[in-house]
Amino acid sequence: MMKIEPFALERYFARYEFTARHLLSCSDCESLPMADVLAMADDATRDLWDHLRLGYTDSQGHPLLREAIAAIYDDIRPQDILVTVPEEGIFLLMQALLNPGDHVVCTFPGYQSLYAVAQSIGCSVSYWTADESHGWRFAIDRLESILQNSTRLVVTNFPHNPTGYLPPREDFEALVDLLRQRNIPLLADEMYRFLEQNAEDRLPAACDLYDQAVSLFGLSKTFGLPGLRIGWLATRNQALGTRMGRLKDYTTICSSAPSEILALMALRNRDAIIAQQNARLQKNRAALDRFFRVQAGCITGQSPPAGSLCFPRMQTVADTYTFCEELIQETGIMLAPSRLFAYGDHHVRIGFGREDFPEVLARFGDYLKMRFG
Repeated sequence: MMKIEPFALERYFARYEFTARHLLSCSDCESLPMADVLAMADDATRDLWDHLRLGYTDSQGHPLLREAIAAIYDDIRPQDILVTVPEEGIFLLMQALLNPGDHVVCTFPGYQSLYAVAQSIGCSVSYWTADESHGWRFAIDRLESILQNSTRLVVTNFPHNPTGYLPPREDFEALVDLLRQRNIPLLADEMYRFLEQNAEDRLPAACDLYDQAVSLFGLSKTFGLPGLRIGWLATRNQALGTRMGRLKDYTTICSSAPSEILALMALRNRDAIIAQQNARLQKNRAALDRFFRVQAGCITGQSPPAGSLCFPRMQTVADTYTFCEELIQETGIMLAPSRLFAYGDHHVRIGFGREDFPEVLARFGDYLKMRFG
């Protein structure tokens, strides 16, 4: 029987996300109203919507949706795409690929399911740990030192949750070359792709670089459409893709019919949506950097080069979990402590993708000033 640890971050959000007055740690960008998505529809997708029947859907994903997804990549065809719930994709990949006793390497700190699912299968997991003193860098020589003969999967997440780190392209290509030499598959969590501060720094999709890579992406973060529950796995490894598709028969089987059509509308307008989200992030990064300058005695950090998250260190707090509990009780502001990432008690995760971020950040600054002077 599969045994897996409770998902600490998700349990914390379950407690507070829908009751807290102010959210300062959400990982997604501002959500789009459904009316705005419908307004983007061209004649063909509007016709699909108006005549949609609420039956079962293609288990691999609507053919037009897979076609729109494939257009994001360079060397991926629609048949290389499996539409899933984003979280489900991690589960399917690891169940399809891994066996008890296999060794897995995962970027750390990180989203718990990226390593916990492998552990629940009976794999040993080594953490490829970020170096805070060097801007949360993931050093390639450190990765090479922890690979083993039994390594069956390396898991990365760039842009990185929770730090916002984005490796230089040469580092990422060195990572792929290292795995290619050893024929080790790669799961690349790319959920924050297209949210780079400078578009020229964007990494290529792993599935385009390496035929043993699987790219995980979806509409929850960059597109601000988490309520659609639409994500996907993209890989040129046809045998692995087939195994994952067969396993999906035991999970969701297929996606929601309305969600797939709304997702198609969004993807056909991806440039406009991404530009809108990046304009908001640019504004919020400026507010975040001002905040860090003013609050340097209490909290140390800077806006990251990509994504919608950062992971600053609290200077005047010994236990950020207790601090965050007090913060929400006294102000209604929800902030995620680093204990939820199994990363000690000195950091907090700040999410800056929402429209009300400057206002909530100002409230947080007022609280720090009141409490610490």
